[in-house]
Amino acid sequence: MKIWARIIPTVFALSLWSAGGILWAATQAPSAVPPSSQQAPGHGEGQPQYDPFGQQAASIQALTSVGNDLVYAGSFGLGLFRSEDRGAIWTKSGQGVTDPFILTLTTGKDGAIYVGTFRGGVFRSRDRGKSWHAINSGFKHLEIKALLAVGEGVYAGTADGVYRLSSDDRWSVVTSGLDDILVHALALSSDGTLFAGTSGKGIVRFKPRSTGWVRQQQGLKDHEGMTENFIRVLTIDPEGGIYAGTFDGGVFCSADGGITWRPISRALPNDSIRGILFNSRGLFVATGHGIFKTTDKGRQWVPLNKGLRSMAIQVLIESGAGVLYVGTSDGAFRSDDDGRSWNPINQGLEGEAAPSPFRFR
Repeated sequence: MKIWARIIPTVFALSLWSAGGILWAATQAPSAVPPSSQQAPGHGEGQPQYDPFGQQAASIQALTSVGNDLVYAGSFGLGLFRSEDRGAIWTKSGQGVTDPFILTLTTGKDGAIYVGTFRGGVFRSRDRGKSWHAINSGFKHLEIKALLAVGEGVYAGTADGVYRLSSDDRWSVVTSGLDDILVHALALSSDGTLFAGTSGKGIVRFKPRSTGWVRQQQGLKDHEGMTENFIRVLTIDPEGGIYAGTFDGGVFCSADGGITWRPISRALPNDSIRGILFNSRGLFVATGHGIFKTTDKGRQWVPLNKGLRSMAIQVLIESGAGVLYVGTSDGAFRSDDDGRSWNPINQGLEGEAAPSPFRFR
């Protein structure tokens, strides 16, 4: 089954790319399904549930916070939402965002919010979500899988590599070597090295003043000896350790700048990784079947799922106040006690479903 799951994402990526760069199937399906099923890959676990009347449970794919109380949530099909009270009440916040299928959110150093969409590129708000403006000059394709705002830089992982935003609001390719490669995740180390998690090429890195992307040759081999080339999440801890979450191969860690990697999730109940974060209390991992925490570098994992109605986690963040938020296929949840319990925060996270972007003949 695991081999089958590795082959299918590649098939979907190639077939959908030839249809116009639509690679969502390869990037979001928590577990692959045969093409003969004739449904959106991941439907029923990671995708929103449509009903005949156009209403759906909000599938929250992206979250970001500003300060202690302001939170933004991006849904797959219902657009963008905003809350000023830590998610107690949500209101629509997408005036100017032309695509309701939100894939990623990030907050810039200056407080600007950036949203990446499935078909409409990147939008930015400088007025706390009241209005949004497209900033897509320079992009080859408008599927934005990852956004990273760090220091003065804003980076985008797209269906054809990594771009950086210039001061004149134009995107330019960071460097050569990732043409037509889907990038799911980005991370920047303290020495300025940019890491990208890709679909099919594993992890690549670009060091300042180098000539192009370099693939991590050691690879990420799981306990079965299989190399993981589909990377969904990248995170760097305060000590410089790099953590990579894969689509179906668990979590890997590198303590030497990405030269070598070791698996740390053999005891983790689910290998589909959707989020990784650190705080002073441990390492938290969001998976396709709940949230888990380790305080001993992966030797033991403790489940943190009390109160969650959906185990299909899509995104996990921590706010400035130390509050945890998750987005799931059945709305958003907040934890005020470091994940020991979760409360639904879905008042206002609703609306009429946009037509599905998936078409099968």
